[in-house]
Amino acid sequence: MTNTKSELLKSFMQACRDRVEQALDRRLPPADKLPARLHQAMRYSVLDGGKRLRPILTYATGQALEIPLDTLNGPACAVEFIHAYSLIHDDLPAMDDDDLRRGKPTCHVKFDEATAILAGDALQTLAFEVLATDPEMKVGANQRVAMIDCLAKASGSNGMVGGQAIDLMSVGLQLDLPALEMMHIYKTGALIRASVRLAALAHPALDPDMAERLDHYAKCIGLAFQIQDDILDEEGDTATLGKTQGKDRAQNKPTYPALLGMNGAKQKAREMHEDALASLQPLGDKADLLRTLSLFIIQRHN
Repeated sequence: MTNTKSELLKSFMQACRDRVEQALDRRLPPADKLPARLHQAMRYSVLDGGKRLRPILTYATGQALEIPLDTLNGPACAVEFIHAYSLIHDDLPAMDDDDLRRGKPTCHVKFDEATAILAGDALQTLAFEVLATDPEMKVGANQRVAMIDCLAKASGSNGMVGGQAIDLMSVGLQLDLPALEMMHIYKTGALIRASVRLAALAHPALDPDMAERLDHYAKCIGLAFQIQDDILDEEGDTATLGKTQGKDRAQNKPTYPALLGMNGAKQKAREMHEDALASLQPLGDKADLLRTLSLFIIQRHN
């Protein structure tokens, strides 16, 4: 990544984080509104933390397609609400039983287990409320319905939740590469693909071939993201990651380094990156941010 592209990406990502942080704050219930403890838990789990990669992908796709970013605030918030809900539930004692998330105590540790479950539930429903009613989204009713359908499928048993179920059932098992990829296409990849697709659905008349290319790009970077996550679980440290390092190995979960070796996992991530870039060729220079984001995903340290 050249210095110029790196600086442009860094500036864009920070602008997107600032934008979505303000948008999330406006759409979350006030902390003092009844039931206050629930609303405090929701805000605690969403605000002031995280890479915001999914909203950034929504905005970057929108910029490539020349969609006004204000129109994408709602979809960006919706996908981040789903992501935050999934992290709350993943961290629960019945799931991954983690005490640290984004460098601070997990929701059930900070509040309590019941409040954490309810906060996740409320964030999930808020995501769909935003897509259905957000006034900033200058899209038609059919586009809203398509967005709701997209996010619902990405979040459910044939998407993120299904991937988590497979993950829990796979502890201690030796998965082959197709099975491992399928698990992460569901668990991690589905929501990343939705982040890109939600922006594409905001376009009034996107060419179907271009929509398919963007979806393939998102599929590739979703897998690359998970591979890099697995690599960082081995090579990173808890302070940098903001979550417990080495947890996957300690829980005997199937990972890319365990299956392919560390060099093999890094090579697989590079292959996913190259495949993602090939999908963007027809967009020309308009997709430069998406290209640089793909490289960022396999080079990140947290």
